Amino acid sequence: MNNSIGNSARVFGAGLRALLVLTLICGVVYPLVVTGVAQGLMPDRANGSEITSNGKVVGSELIGQRYDLPLEEGQETAAPDLKWFQPRPSNGLGTNSVNTRYELILSGATNRSGDNQELIDWVTDAKAAVVKDNSVPGHPVLPSQVPADAVTSSGSGLDPDISPDYAQLQVRRVAERNDLDAGQVEKLVDQHTEGRILGFMGEPRVNVLQLNIALKDLVEQ
Repeated sequence: MNNSIGNSARVFGAGLRALLVLTLICGVVYPLVVTGVAQGLMPDRANGSEITSNGKVVGSELIGQRYDLPLEEGQETAAPDLKWFQPRPSNGLGTNSVNTRYELILSGATNRSGDNQELIDWVTDAKAAVVKDNSVPGHPVLPSQVPADAVTSSGSGLDPDISPDYAQLQVRRVAERNDLDAGQVEKLVDQHTEGRILGFMGEPRVNVLQLNIALKDLVEQ
């Protein structure tokens, strides 16, 4: 009986020591080492790839955000503020109370099939809105000119980038709304167009937040 109690105590003590050692290594030492390495080698990425404007953090280059007008009484969905470049449609759910342009609580794709009628109707309506919003006098936008990323969300629903085609489609509308020359705005798009990673991975892209910050700076000149 005494030997049994003694063995149980030794097993318990060994288990407790193992728990404490593993907690120290996995819960304290390892996170501190990883954090230290990340801060030393890639502080920007470790801190969330923040984007700043006038010395203030205004977002992350990894998370898309909306550019909408204030929600009016009776509206369920805010209208886009057309003086800014618009991102891809967002399927994020829930609202961050600190910055309501972020839809961070839950994100994801709809997983609807290509022949789903609800998806077809949604894309059709979205395309009509893109055509209407971006057509300016003398330069109508044709439905065939609307790229896929203008009317479909990404897998996460929070894609921070758009295609160069979608950015170029918005140039004349943005120029008109901000009393700018279209050539100036087109130059901004060219300057903020990134190519494929390592020359062959992914697709050319434009970060919408960075582009809109540059647009804001140009308007304020």
